[in-house]
Amino acid sequence: MFFSFAEIFDIIIMAFAIGFIFKDVFKYAPKVEVFTPEYYIKKARFKWNDFWFAVAVVAPSIILHEFGHKFVALAFGMSAVFHAAYTWLVIGIIMKLINFGFIFFVPAYTLISGGVSHSQMAMVAVAGPLVNLVLWLGAKLALSQQKKLKLSRLNQHLLFLVSRINMFLFIFNMLPIPGFDGYSFFSSIFKVLF
Repeated sequence: MFFSFAEIFDIIIMAFAIGFIFKDVFKYAPKVEVFTPEYYIKKARFKWNDFWFAVAVVAPSIILHEFGHKFVALAFGMSAVFHAAYTWLVIGIIMKLINFGFIFFVPAYTLISGGVSHSQMAMVAVAGPLVNLVLWLGAKLALSQQKKLKLSRLNQHLLFLVSRINMFLFIFNMLPIPGFDGYSFFSSIFKVLF
């Protein structure tokens, strides 16, 4: 079995936390708003459309990134388990609640164990960012063909955000900084070469 009940539970919890954290950043229907008393009454309500839109925009990019690591590790005979990073999710929620300007946190990770070669470890490390690269370029390609595809404004908005998020995730994860996928990838390649 590819996924345990605990992994499915973690995916759901992470997706809901992501939706809450980013519901005011990635809005369902961005528009110019008129500041009237009604605006502030409506603003106080929980916007479910924005919540679900944020889930749809952000969560798949993170989940598929982690699945990239998981499935490549499994292909090499390693053990790989998806986990929601609960501590980081709580930090993200607190940052959201106090209106912190820039929200940075690690929403999930894949715990990998088992012995493999350095070249195999490099492939496991780069698999997640490569998923983000494919999503980034795929969304850009779809946007460039929007007239052919007859995309609605909502779908154009969604693809634009998916493109930007995956560009950020790819570049950020490929940085050769300890704890990042890029560090694991480049250090494994270095060990293979030298």
